[in-house]
Amino acid sequence: MKIGAPKETYEGEARVAMTPESALQIQKLGHTCVIEAGAGALAGFSDKVYKDAGVEVVKTAAALWKAADVVVKVRQPSTAESKKLRDGQTLISFFNPAANEAGMEAAKKAGARVIAMEMVPRISRAQKMDALSSMANIAGYRAVIEAGNNFGRFFTGQVTAAGKVPPAKVLVVGAGVAGLAAIGTATSLGAITYAFDVRPEVAEQVESMGAEFVFLDFEEEQADGSASGGYASVSSPEFREAQLAKFRELAPEVDIVITTALIPNREAPELWTEDMVAAMKPGSVIVDLAAEKGGNCKLTVMDEKIVTDNGVTIIGYTDFPSRMGAQASTLYSNNIRHMLFDLTPEKDGVIDHNMEDDVIRGATVTFDKEITFPPPPPKVAAIAAAPKKAAVPELTAEEKAAKEVADFQKETKTQVTLIAVGAALLLAVGLVAPASFMQHFIVFVLSVFIGFQVIWGVAHSLHTPLMAVTNAISSIIILGALMQIGSGSFLVILLAALAVFMTGINIFGGFLVTRRMLAMFQKS
Repeated sequence: MKIGAPKETYEGEARVAMTPESALQIQKLGHTCVIEAGAGALAGFSDKVYKDAGVEVVKTAAALWKAADVVVKVRQPSTAESKKLRDGQTLISFFNPAANEAGMEAAKKAGARVIAMEMVPRISRAQKMDALSSMANIAGYRAVIEAGNNFGRFFTGQVTAAGKVPPAKVLVVGAGVAGLAAIGTATSLGAITYAFDVRPEVAEQVESMGAEFVFLDFEEEQADGSASGGYASVSSPEFREAQLAKFRELAPEVDIVITTALIPNREAPELWTEDMVAAMKPGSVIVDLAAEKGGNCKLTVMDEKIVTDNGVTIIGYTDFPSRMGAQASTLYSNNIRHMLFDLTPEKDGVIDHNMEDDVIRGATVTFDKEITFPPPPPKVAAIAAAPKKAAVPELTAEEKAAKEVADFQKETKTQVTLIAVGAALLLAVGLVAPASFMQHFIVFVLSVFIGFQVIWGVAHSLHTPLMAVTNAISSIIILGALMQIGSGSFLVILLAALAVFMTGINIFGGFLVTRRMLAMFQKS
């Protein structure tokens, strides 16, 4: 089938849904590729590069829509583009189905199948198709770069002969994909980074990236974000007040604020109020990644950069991924390619729109002249909600002492029982076994005991615990084999030689594996 990518009609959009590299991969699925002339120009991909990759280049959008069996796009199709859909054609793009009823009706009437990339369910198997995360990752990175471009100081602190420069303080509100990308970028540039999110379970992720998580002195238990597919949920009025109070406390201290808070299918919550902006130092910067949904900052103007009376720069751009057209196109086209991979299971160039597949069904908006939005919940949960942990009561000093005594008595009883059973078994064997057997049996029992003590006494330094134990066991075996290798029996010599050979492989192999593991942690 022909997979076609038209030139984006949205003004200023630099992304393209098919790159020369992704076209090569799509052709391996048995499809052919077609693209509108100039579609990749703003992303840095010339028509010649597409032709070299085996892509057919057509001159007009009309010719592209007519030729393609599957149309791949970035932006939601315009009214004019929706009219070009035809029966049996498939459209894969961002579609905004929750607020695009007219577009769904047009696709239904035309008999076209529409796959909305923002509707890809957040399950492990679909991560490679998660275009929202791909674009949010770029937006978070670019937000820090835009902030640095408008901030009049270094991010990192410096002590020079000319004076001391303090590090910038960055606050990231919302620790989703965009927020984590912003945190990573700001931290790597040397800024002191703080982050806040209504989902307390992301605190470890934030701290692992070198930032400090901002906790609220608030008792109300927040909803587990994992239960809603990793997205934030609406907070209570009391929580919101505590949140705003914390932001007011931080406003005079921070130099850069990056807000990323969005709740699906809702206007962006207002988190950075006018009085917080007024409390910030002159030269501070606010980058509002939620500007397209109304903004998290009260003063944000969509698609504009403004400077307030007290010298705070507020950036409300909505095209951060498009400002990195080549990178965004590469990631988005890979998301599209992986979607086509699932749609072409036999790699024979035939699209199989399997509505029993969780991912395909979840992303499908219209199918066979029916609107299929909203989709049913996937059979596999997006992220397993963390089970509630039972509160462990704090023990008093007397209870702790009593517990220690009880544990000691239990352990002593177990040991005495094992020794008694062992002694009884040894006595029973001694009653029936000959004296020569008992002599060897006692040596065997003592060797097992000594071997156990030797092996578990091996230090784990420069080893994993597993390597230390296996090498110790192999050492005991090779020692016994060496003692027997001088035996007069050919069979004993053969077995001893095999034991030396195999344990030698295990010992030297273990050290080689350990050396490779240690090399992974060396900078050189």
